Amino acid sequence: MIKVNFKKLNEKAVKPTYGSEFAAGADLYACEGAEVEIKAGETKLIHTGIAMEIPVGYAGLIYARSGIATKRGLAPANKVGVIDADYRGEIMVSLHNHSAETQVIADGERIAQLVIAPFLAVNFDEVEELTDTDRGSGGFGSTGKK
Repeated sequence: MIKVNFKKLNEKAVKPTYGSEFAAGADLYACEGAEVEIKAGETKLIHTGIAMEIPVGYAGLIYARSGIATKRGLAPANKVGVIDADYRGEIMVSLHNHSAETQVIADGERIAQLVIAPFLAVNFDEVEELTDTDRGSGGFGSTGKK
């Protein structure tokens, strides 16, 4: 198991937690000191009150929690938030309300999930030609058509 250091920036902040033994994402909790209203179609930054030391070679990926997204229409505005290994500021979640009703985030409520994942850094080499494939330049629904 990989160790990820975190620091509470607010004494009421909650340590990220896994909901089950094999959960991929750890829940992140709102740390606002009060309820936060998010009107229909509105986006608000929600504080978690924590900062982290993501290991080099890894990224913290912030995804929607399925329950809050499907039942209340609340999901990260940027779809997937990315926390780089060299970021040491507070983790905040930009929640967007896709529903037609105002939604209220309670202080201490689980608002998103964090997945720590490895990634590959690459060198981009400019070339004159790319190798050929059967697919070629077909995109946006081009596979599976005969």
